[in-house]
Amino acid sequence: MRILGIDPGTAIMGYGLVESAGSREWAVAYGALRTPAGMLAEKRLQALYSGVVDLILTYKPEALAVEELFFGRNVTTAIHVGQARGVVLLAAADNGIPLREFTPMQVKMAVTGYGRADKKQVQAMVKTLLNLQETPKPDDVADALAVGIAALHGSNLASRLGGLQ
Repeated sequence: MRILGIDPGTAIMGYGLVESAGSREWAVAYGALRTPAGMLAEKRLQALYSGVVDLILTYKPEALAVEELFFGRNVTTAIHVGQARGVVLLAAADNGIPLREFTPMQVKMAVTGYGRADKKQVQAMVKTLLNLQETPKPDDVADALAVGIAALHGSNLASRLGGLQ
């Protein structure tokens, strides 16, 4: 199974392509799509959309996974993240890629076994689970890989349960 995990954002959108075979999982590619601070919002979203579509066309994932919007204190940030999520959902739909969404707690549970794990714990487990030499930077990249791992674990569980999803 090959899954493209995305951590949405308008300045930095982390991505991580993860794959599994049996009980083994690994990172195929990971990095960040970046847009300059002074760029118009609509141009940023357009660039992010093009970037996600390029990733889909290049790596041909079987599914795309994205974290559900966590609404904290900063409404402005939540709006921008929501716009970035919309771009990701549109890219998946336009390219016929199934979409899986996870809450932050589900991602933490899948990666660390504890739904209230902190960022450092999640990053350490991403590094361990994918047998990486170092923790991916920036944090958005490690978060995207964690979302991809959550989707892999969900797919593996579904296949063990006879394809239930």
